[in-house]
Amino acid sequence: MTAAQKLVLRGALADLEAVPPTWRGEIIDGTLYAFPRPRAPHARVKGSVQSDIDGPFDRGRGGPGGWWILPEPGIELPRAKELSPDVAGWRRERLPRLPVKGAIRVVPDWICEVLSRSTRGYDLVTKRNFYAQIGVSHLWYIEPLARTLTVSRLEGGQWLELGTHGEHEKVRAEPFEAIEIDIDAWFEGIESDDDDDDD
Repeated sequence: MTAAQKLVLRGALADLEAVPPTWRGEIIDGTLYAFPRPRAPHARVKGSVQSDIDGPFDRGRGGPGGWWILPEPGIELPRAKELSPDVAGWRRERLPRLPVKGAIRVVPDWICEVLSRSTRGYDLVTKRNFYAQIGVSHLWYIEPLARTLTVSRLEGGQWLELGTHGEHEKVRAEPFEAIEIDIDAWFEGIESDDDDDDD
């Protein structure tokens, strides 16, 4: 497989374990999806988002608390043997404690996916539809090169887009509208017109 290829096949946990360490895999509805791990802009944005949300909502520092915020959590659901969003959050009334052993088996209340060239179609179609079907309440998509945040809320089984925000904006985005987030800081140091590397 080349670095730009994706691997899609009937998947079991043994197949997931065989995915190269430089790749990332998930199993949804019995199919293994595997892609090369994204590059620095993706990691930078993911870490910045987690940092902004974690303090006020997970730790209760400068915000209401009441959440678990985790990067790439191992989630196991009836239709997904392995699901690992970029960042996910659970309200603690739905998930009072994190499991010491094994995967989390509760659907997240919020998911954030950072789009990259290798996973864009998968994130926007396969995973977006799956997240709606399992009842994720809020979904964020971040485009590092376009420097945008798109916020959606699930209503009646369909995604309602609440807004798309660009760099230089400070936003109060559901479900974390209790705080103002300076999304411009997420994109510091990232070239907006880099066509050579995957993000």
